[in-house]
Amino acid sequence: MEKSQVYAKHMAARITAKKVAPVMDLIRGKNLHDAKVTLAFDRTKASDVILKVLKSAEANAKNNKKLDVKKLYISEVWAGPGPTYKRMRLVAKSRVSPILKRTSHIYIGLSERDNK
Repeated sequence: MEKSQVYAKHMAARITAKKVAPVMDLIRGKNLHDAKVTLAFDRTKASDVILKVLKSAEANAKNNKKLDVKKLYISEVWAGPGPTYKRMRLVAKSRVSPILKRTSHIYIGLSERDNK
């Protein structure tokens, strides 16, 4: 049974949810220390953003809920689409072509494991 769940989120991160999803699959279900090591050695932009959110979730668990950091694991992690910034680019014959700068909302949930 899970005692308490702690969340952290990053709204409108400047990376698409499609690019963040494979990195999230690497850490889903791992304990906190293993996930931080995995993200630290991954060289993608997504890993940097997720690591920042993971550290925020850790701080929330430690300071707000007074949970034991050594027992924490990643119980939930997901990303959804955020707002899309629409820009225009000039192309041939003075026409414009749209540029869609996609963002994502990143959520991480931590829980404490029961040691039995």
